[in-house]
Amino acid sequence: MINIVLFGKPGAGKGTQAEFLKEKYNLTHLSTGDIFRFNMKNDTDLGKLAKSYIDQGELVPDEVTIKMLEDEVNKNPQSSGFLFDGFPRTIAQADALDAFLQTKGWNITATVALEADDNILVARLLERGKTSGRADDQDEEKIRNRYQEYNEKTAPLIGYYQEQNKFHAVNGIGSIEEITQRLTQVIDNL
Repeated sequence: MINIVLFGKPGAGKGTQAEFLKEKYNLTHLSTGDIFRFNMKNDTDLGKLAKSYIDQGELVPDEVTIKMLEDEVNKNPQSSGFLFDGFPRTIAQADALDAFLQTKGWNITATVALEADDNILVARLLERGKTSGRADDQDEEKIRNRYQEYNEKTAPLIGYYQEQNKFHAVNGIGSIEEITQRLTQVIDNL
């Protein structure tokens, strides 16, 4: 059982690399954004609850997010492991994820962070914004605000996983193939 947490700022290539990693290692990719959208679109009880917070301009509480994630893990009992994308974002979420995985006799194998210079990532997102239609990819100030939030929230998690010897930084600049090779090297050596 391999359980990987994939970190990276917007534009670092998480989505691209997640597709490759899930195929290569037969992992179930759990993106919290996708899980939220699925639950809200399908009007599940958890989706309705999450929407009630979002509609009020509030963050969805950790317990709701964690419950959605637990449901997704439980829907995939045959999985060889999980690739957590966008979760955890706080130490409280990391603790909750660890506690949940322990109930199954599992743990986080490693945390891998795709690292890249902000200026390079801003240029990537502005380019992506030309075709994606995403407003948050078309405004440099909004992009930099997302990076600031990422830095503030993720920095404590880096320390959390470093203390467990589970944190691995990977250079996220280069061709898709080069980055994939770096990620594979880290995972194969776990």
